[in-house]
Amino acid sequence: MSELPQDAVDAAERLTKLARQVGDEAEADAYRQRRAETLAEHEYTARVRDEDETLVLYPDAWLDDDGTVILDRIEDTDRAVEVPLSTAGGEGSWAEIEAHNAALVEAVAEEYGEIHAKNARAFADFMGNHYLARVDEATDKQLAEFTREYFPRNAWPDKKQREVVETSLEYLVSVSEADCPGQASE
Repeated sequence: MSELPQDAVDAAERLTKLARQVGDEAEADAYRQRRAETLAEHEYTARVRDEDETLVLYPDAWLDDDGTVILDRIEDTDRAVEVPLSTAGGEGSWAEIEAHNAALVEAVAEEYGEIHAKNARAFADFMGNHYLARVDEATDKQLAEFTREYFPRNAWPDKKQREVVETSLEYLVSVSEADCPGQASE
């Protein structure tokens, strides 16, 4: 039996958090539908356990036709995946993350100019909208995804922006570290 790949788990978590953050029910439904489609590719289903704010992903084989879990069908409980949705890890709401990221973009604009601020804004949009995360918490993988995939396709950069994007991201890190000096040594 196949296991659920980590990228599918990450996508399901991201889409669930986005659905919980938006104010528009139609938009939330669209995020939940994208989550269902992503998981269906791997024959998994998602449920949110509200009592402890946990996203639970489990194989479709465990369900009957009306979506009820049949305990006799569960052979290996390790096939299920549980993802805490609580913001106790410091992520915060989309609005809080956006405010944090926007402040750093503004600091880049003041310190390094408009072209670097445009690139920083594109990165802030990428992190906030795709990962519901602060720019200063980006992983190397997310930075690579941004520069190789998102930036050229979604930011519509001009030639100068493309030439300086790496420098812009370095400036974003530098203003972040200046804003949070303890982070640089952690």
